[in-house]
Amino acid sequence: MMLKHLLLWTAIGFAGTTQAAPNLPRHADLDLATARQLADAALQHCTGALSVLDRGGNVLLALRPESVGSHNLLASQRKAYTALSSKTPTRLFAERARNNPEASNLNSIPELLLLGGGVPLFAGHELVGALGVAGAGGAEQDEGCAIKAAQQTGLTIQRNQP
Repeated sequence: MMLKHLLLWTAIGFAGTTQAAPNLPRHADLDLATARQLADAALQHCTGALSVLDRGGNVLLALRPESVGSHNLLASQRKAYTALSSKTPTRLFAERARNNPEASNLNSIPELLLLGGGVPLFAGHELVGALGVAGAGGAEQDEGCAIKAAQQTGLTIQRNQP
């Protein structure tokens, strides 16, 4: 009889433990191998500094060809961060900010850079990171280079609807 009670309370204890564990969401992660593929793809289309950030805003990869000014490395990281935090290509985000008087102070946030060349990276409908390119010849060229690199690696710059 005592053994039955012990087994019953043990079973109840285990059942309560498994129910108490939260059901946390699973996310796709951008990894170093994919960041390298993005960098290689970008350098096929332009010569510029570039930064690849993971979904948390951490730098996975940053590089600057010696022919590109050193300030462009920080610019590429800020463009990537801006694209990641806004989930919007930076050229479009900058245009929207210029046309909205209430958003005119966004350029005072040190981490943001309202210039084209940063794109968010999506795997399906999930934001996985961002790519920023700077020093490739102007905002339009920087953005074009980032978009081509994303496409070449199978990522998109807009969320696909689930």
